[in-house]
Amino acid sequence: MKPIPVAFHIGPLEVHTYGIGLAIAFWFAYAYFGRRLRARGYASDWVGGMFLWVIVAAVVGARALHILSNLSYYEANPGDVFAIWHGGLSSFGGILFAVPTGIWQTHRRCPDLSMTEALDIVAPALMAAWAVGRLLGPQLMEAGGGHPTHQWFGMYYAGQSGRRLPVPIFQAIEDSGIYAVLVALERRLRRWPDGSPRTGYPPGAVLAVGMLLWGIERFLDEHLWLGEEGHLGSLLVQIAGIALAVGGLALLVVVRRRWSAWRAEAVEPPGSPTADREALRPDEVRSS
Repeated sequence: MKPIPVAFHIGPLEVHTYGIGLAIAFWFAYAYFGRRLRARGYASDWVGGMFLWVIVAAVVGARALHILSNLSYYEANPGDVFAIWHGGLSSFGGILFAVPTGIWQTHRRCPDLSMTEALDIVAPALMAAWAVGRLLGPQLMEAGGGHPTHQWFGMYYAGQSGRRLPVPIFQAIEDSGIYAVLVALERRLRRWPDGSPRTGYPPGAVLAVGMLLWGIERFLDEHLWLGEEGHLGSLLVQIAGIALAVGGLALLVVVRRRWSAWRAEAVEPPGSPTADREALRPDEVRSS
């Protein structure tokens, strides 16, 4: 396959297709998160303002970590520090800045929504948006491919010689798979074994599984398909992937313990005082 175009012109203005793709991915995450909030009875009119903060934080963080990981290059080429139209956005840097910003803005704009529940709600939306972003972002930018390959599925990328592993496509498939797992888990948690609705359960399981699976994915992608031996940026991505997976596993252990305590209180014969608590939110159970 020929290299995918990375830019087109509207008069003197150069428009990069991967920039448009990333904008679409951000919009998708915004729209889907709002829809998931409304489905759970929360207002969503505050999401737009929150997402503006998150987008700025994500771009700043992604660029800052990329520059730090390639410091020697930018010391020699300081004029390229702000040239984000050439690519160079670290996903983990974006997360590092965007997540605290999103938590702060959510707490400020929707105080009735607990942070753990908000992260459970947003996790599938982020994974779906990430899958879209892989196809419409790195797949269309300069040097977006992985290691050289002679396999039939190898693709040509602008700025790289020879056929390359189409890692953005691989990642889109992986992220779509994680999204499917999170949605299936969420549906399972919201139903009792007999199919009746289950409410008031401790949040955090969807977030924990998402962290675990995505951390493993990013480590393996970088280690097998993208990494450069001895390159600081590659090493940082692999370390961040491991840290994210370990954090998800630790959170999963904590959530499992909370579930055990909750079930001991909530699962009682119909009409008993503790059975009525099952309809309450976790914070209401604790305060009762």
